[in-house]
Amino acid sequence: MQLNLFNNSAANGDSEISLNELFESYILCRQNKRNTSNAIAFEVDYEHNLIDLWNDLNSGTFRPNRSIAFIIDKPVKREIFAADFRDRVVHHFIIKKLNPLFEKQFIHDSYACRVGKGTHFGIQRANRFIRQCSANYTKDCYILKLDIEGFFMHINRNILFDRLSDFIEEKYHGNDKTKILELVSINIFNNPAQNCIKKSRPDKWNGLPASKSLFYSPEGCGLPIGNLTSQIFANFYLDKFDHYVKHDLGIRFYGRYVDDFIIVHQDKAYLKNLIKTLSTFLTDELQLTLHPKKIYLQHYTKGVPFLGTFIKPNRIYIGKRTKSNFYQSIQKQNEVAQNHKPTKGEQEAFLSSMNSYLGIMKHYNTYKLRKKMLWKDLSPYWWNVVYMSGGYAKFVRKSRQSKCMK
Repeated sequence: MQLNLFNNSAANGDSEISLNELFESYILCRQNKRNTSNAIAFEVDYEHNLIDLWNDLNSGTFRPNRSIAFIIDKPVKREIFAADFRDRVVHHFIIKKLNPLFEKQFIHDSYACRVGKGTHFGIQRANRFIRQCSANYTKDCYILKLDIEGFFMHINRNILFDRLSDFIEEKYHGNDKTKILELVSINIFNNPAQNCIKKSRPDKWNGLPASKSLFYSPEGCGLPIGNLTSQIFANFYLDKFDHYVKHDLGIRFYGRYVDDFIIVHQDKAYLKNLIKTLSTFLTDELQLTLHPKKIYLQHYTKGVPFLGTFIKPNRIYIGKRTKSNFYQSIQKQNEVAQNHKPTKGEQEAFLSSMNSYLGIMKHYNTYKLRKKMLWKDLSPYWWNVVYMSGGYAKFVRKSRQSKCMK
């Protein structure tokens, strides 16, 4: 599918945004959003809508539309802001331009929102740090795990923009640099909490700490959770901290996933003193605060909770929260099958939900756990329409032919 109405460059000069590049960003954006009402409305006349967006971007009249705010409860309670589909196209455009430069800048062991460096990669790296630092579990070493309090809601927009603008000025050499800087500025300083549509009931916000809500962020602070740009820019915001830890302090065994980071060292006293050093840097340079209730310092034999797992010598267990969420998901699917034969759509939802958990759990020491929970807790009905594949690693729908043969 191609747009043939325009050339690769904008009509008024090469310094403007290319329509074809905007179209490529639209393709990226719609890959996971094609079934949302917002995306469908845009796709009804996507060529006209893209051209309108292209004109707004190049004329300097682009402004973000209202976001939809809602609360999710899994895996933890969070406030999400879903940007308008039109704005998400712009987010993808910005990140498509800047991400190759970010990848050259980021350290190897920052894991969030990077291709091939998700939670599984981070967990395996942490496990490797422990094995290497302990000389394969033959020497003492200690694990320090820290967390930043209300990270997204305390990102200072001015600090972020100043660092990003300097970075773009130095590293980005495209003809559309001025436009990129303009869009980055619009994106960072737009506060969707000031003009949003609340999709969740007001009481859904009950129990959500103020430090985790954009509605209560300090003046000039906060990025909305849910935007692609927020995730990548947050990673960039802590990149200065990453380089400080790795290069200025010379710490070898360090890894970070968003605001959750881990350090492994043979000297417990060193790690204990390091807490204050890191806290001072975060406060002075980034106006961030370590979470006082999430400081973990233990001998490696005690294990460490990290990214939904519990890492012990020679074994990685799934975390209690993931196990509990898996059980609740099973119960939810049992309720679907309780009073009627699930529709094709409900069966697809079953496969999607169950396989998402199994896809996570299969990487760790959970074979017996998966087998026990599925045979003990899953409704017998579901075994009439699905079967297990790969040793309790994936559900597959039974074909009509296999059913008839039975």
